[in-house]
Amino acid sequence: MDSIAQVQAWLSERPDMETLAYVALLLVGAWVANFIVKKILLRGALRVLSFTPVGKDRQLFERNVIARLANVVPALVISHWIVEVPNLPETLAIVVDNVAIAFIILTVARSISGVLTVINTFYEREEDSHLRPIKGYIQVVKIGIYAIAAILVIAALIDKSPVILLSGLGAMAAVVMLVFQDTLLSLVASVQISSNDIIRVGDWVEMPNLNADGDVIDIALHQVKVQNWDKTITFIPTKRFISDPFKNWRGMQESGGRRIKRSLFLDQQSIHFLSTEERDKLRRFRLLQDYLKTKQEEIDAWNQELKDAGKEPVNTRRISNIGTFRAYVLEYLKSHPHIHQDMTLMVRQLNPTADGLPLEVYCFTNTIKWTEYEQIQSDIFDHLYAIVSEFGLRVFQHPSGVDMRSLGEAFSRQRDTEKPEQKQS
Repeated sequence: MDSIAQVQAWLSERPDMETLAYVALLLVGAWVANFIVKKILLRGALRVLSFTPVGKDRQLFERNVIARLANVVPALVISHWIVEVPNLPETLAIVVDNVAIAFIILTVARSISGVLTVINTFYEREEDSHLRPIKGYIQVVKIGIYAIAAILVIAALIDKSPVILLSGLGAMAAVVMLVFQDTLLSLVASVQISSNDIIRVGDWVEMPNLNADGDVIDIALHQVKVQNWDKTITFIPTKRFISDPFKNWRGMQESGGRRIKRSLFLDQQSIHFLSTEERDKLRRFRLLQDYLKTKQEEIDAWNQELKDAGKEPVNTRRISNIGTFRAYVLEYLKSHPHIHQDMTLMVRQLNPTADGLPLEVYCFTNTIKWTEYEQIQSDIFDHLYAIVSEFGLRVFQHPSGVDMRSLGEAFSRQRDTEKPEQKQS
């Protein structure tokens, strides 16, 4: 006790040393408090939590939510005991106290932000979370928290009431609206997207204006991230999904079928009525037997009503090769194992063009996978291109260099055969 009294007497004779000693003692106390909280209490709490489902989730620790809150303790120690340091200027004590309070406010705000991030992560693990993403709302709440924290930090640093700062915000409303106009527009867009179920994570969207064509992989407050089919990433402002036109392929994905809408261009000069020999030849097709029989009975009944006028072929109805081919394609699609039979299925003619007569195939596959869809579509048209000649039809295409050379060779042979006849005459 005598030693302690001697030290106190010695320090009292030297005010500067006494102040430094108390400051050092305060820092040591803050460090001890930090050590006890982080190394003992925090570690013990985490060990207890490790036996629960929440404690086994590493996401809670990756965000350092609890560790950030532990930093509040040494700041509280400094804020509470700084005024007890003897001979310390009052202004300096107030500054240190204000900085400690500001640090506590900022730490709490960051911790709350981490908690919100963890909540969003847990929510995204739910099976139906992509139907109602909350990331945009989480970001709005974070902005509000940091805005409030900024006001409280400034108020703490200048040692003024936050009410004084808030009263001045009315005059700055126009400036705030100007600065945060993108955030406000994005917030409104996010609410509309969520409430109207416009897009979800996983939707295939197409926005030609921005060269975006791919899957939505993230919906945030300000931007929607789209991964295009070439694996590039397009960042689209959220508000553009409200103001700009775009296509969402979700309906196709949910229906379970993907549309095939493609035409076969036929040479119009190859269209003709079928002769008896051609009809007999086409009866070999299993898919055409019922059609040819029913169609022939219908045509015979029609022609019998013409009586004498029916003697002229121009007055009668006859089976055409293009109509038979159209019936064959329809039956082929109905019997195809990869065509959705419960959706629209038809084969129709479109308006004739300079490139031939379009015969359009309109149907849906029973799969929505891109590679399988392309394979099915290609297989169908491989078959149609290969079998169209059986009906006496030709596929139209513009003359190529090979066609011109063949035509020239044919003309030369014809000219060579005509020259000897001219010489004999």
